[in-house]
Formats: sequence, C-alpha cells, structure tokens
Amino acid sequence: MPGAISSEDYEWACFAAQQAAEKALKALCQHLGGATLGHSLLRLLKDLPPENQPGQHLFKKAANLDKFYIITRYPNGFDWGAPMDYFDQADAQQAVADAEAVINYARGQIPQ
Repeated sequence: MPGAISSEDYEWACFAAQQAAEKALKALCQHLGGATLGHSLLRLLKDLPPENQPGQHLFKKAANLDKFYIITRYPNGFDWGAPMDYFDQADAQQAVADAEAVINYARGQIPQ
C-alpha cells in the first residue's frame, strides 16, 4: 500500500487497505471457528464472539474502510469521473492507518 501511495494510486491504496483488513479479520474468524461470509469489516467484527469484540474505535475504522470496497474499484461508481478523481493522499494514508489498526487487532487475538 505505501507503494501505491508513493505512485499516487490513492484509490488503489484505499481498496488494498480494505482488502488487507478483510483478510486479517477473516483469518481471525476462521481461527475462532466462525463463518466468514461477505466483505463487510463491520459485520465481521460484529459477528465475533463477545469475548473477542474490540472497542468502539475499531468499529469506526472498519466502517470507514468498508466505504472503499466498491467505490474505489468501479469506474461507474460515481456519477462523473473515475475513482482516481475522488481519492487523495490523505484518504489513502487514513485507510492504511485504519487497516493497520484492524490487522494489529486481529493479530493480537490469534496466539502465536
């Protein structure tokens, strides 16, 4: 993702951040023996057992990342222009930071 940011592929960095967080949460869900349906990070977090539920700050980060799942990938997601017209470096950096928080949480829930 940092490579995408330095290449100014901000919409790709946002999408890749969502995907990385999704894969981390799905790994956690599978580790806990749960289902991993769909692509919503928010749903994946809400479906975790109560003892594995994160703080509310992580739900907000997940919801922010969920916004990037479709709109960053499809050229007709906006009424005008392409995804690259709508995302900037700040969006990408925030997405990466949010993904890192989700990934670190998932990693911390799985014993090494």
